[in-house]
Amino acid sequence: MATTKTYKASQVVLPKLTTIKQALQNHLVYSCFKTDQAATPRNWYDASAYAVRDHVVERWVKTASAYVEKDPKRVYYLSLEFLIGRMLTNAALNLGIKDDLQDSLGALGHSLEEAVELEHDAALGNGGLGRLAACFLDSMATMDIPATGYGIRYEYGMF
Repeated sequence: MATTKTYKASQVVLPKLTTIKQALQNHLVYSCFKTDQAATPRNWYDASAYAVRDHVVERWVKTASAYVEKDPKRVYYLSLEFLIGRMLTNAALNLGIKDDLQDSLGALGHSLEEAVELEHDAALGNGGLGRLAACFLDSMATMDIPATGYGIRYEYGMF
């Protein structure tokens, strides 16, 4: 009988990164090149996105290592559109750091709501099929199925 190889993304245990507040301050200076006094709300959004990305990247590295080690079957999903919406709050929530991000921004005199208002929609679709494609990817992630979505991003919008 054949055995199957599985990979559970939810089993990846992440070490605690620097505090979100420290990450925000570091990214404000070293990624956005701004001081607290000179930073605009857009700079605080960018610093927040970089701080969340730090957590995502660490998880991606662990996932890639697990893929090399376990060599699971993978799904590649091709769609002309993916209606994924805004990602900052969604990513922070899924990583379990939304409250820390909100508290850290508050301690620095800013709000998460103010930051997410500045996020642009990804504009990777315009209807039901784009939302369906995003739901398929979400479902595969929830079921720990190694999957990648591929699409086309048009420079001048939809045709």
